[in-house]
Amino acid sequence: MDLGLTGRTALVTGASRGIGRAVAELLLAEGARVVAIGRDEERLEGLAAEHGGEALAWAACDLRTDEGCAAAVQAAVDAFGGVDVLVNCAGAAGMANVLDVSRAEIEDALALKFHGYLRLAQLVAPHMKAKGWGRIVNVSGGAGTSPTADNLPTSLANITVHNATRALSDELAPHGVLVNLVSPGLTLTDRARTLFAARSEQVGVPADEVIEQAGASLPAGRVTTPEEVARAVAFLASDACGYVFGSVLYMDGGARRATP
Repeated sequence: MDLGLTGRTALVTGASRGIGRAVAELLLAEGARVVAIGRDEERLEGLAAEHGGEALAWAACDLRTDEGCAAAVQAAVDAFGGVDVLVNCAGAAGMANVLDVSRAEIEDALALKFHGYLRLAQLVAPHMKAKGWGRIVNVSGGAGTSPTADNLPTSLANITVHNATRALSDELAPHGVLVNLVSPGLTLTDRARTLFAARSEQVGVPADEVIEQAGASLPAGRVTTPEEVARAVAFLASDACGYVFGSVLYMDGGARRATP
């Protein structure tokens, strides 16, 4: 299937690692021009070295601030003249028990995962509206709809992205801009592997076995990979996706029990 991404400019945040990097690499492979945004300058340089060329630009930006968001969009304008696709995939909020969580922990979670995502969407919207075509894909973990006593910062941050996705979709749909959300469950990112390794030490079981056990608890029977999530993002960012508005695609191996 031709996704129609050749020559499109995609701004991908969180691109230095994990799902964001997988998205950046796949969009490059599909012919898009990619502006990779992250905070880890060394990893971004590594991405550029591996996939360097005229189709890839990068910038190290702190998307918790308005200045960082503006710098990210300006990097895309400077490199390729604008933004056709925005993939918000930056950062992961922390964990804290509901009885112990502080205001600062919640505000820190919201700064990147909500305020950063929303500000970037606000900044790229004029570029997309001027062309009558655009795609915004937010990546927001399944904790947003699965709060627990111990994940309040991340669950709050993720559910705000769900709400912003719907609001942005309603506002931008008449201008040919589709806004949707991919909600991954347990994904084998570097961060997840670190957590699995810590769990491995706690229980005295090899890390691979801990991962296998986690996957076995899901209807899918396994955890997913960043590359699988990236394929879903690429579809929602493409010409092939022409009638999906304000929707959430759950990539959690069937873990979600709610209907729909």
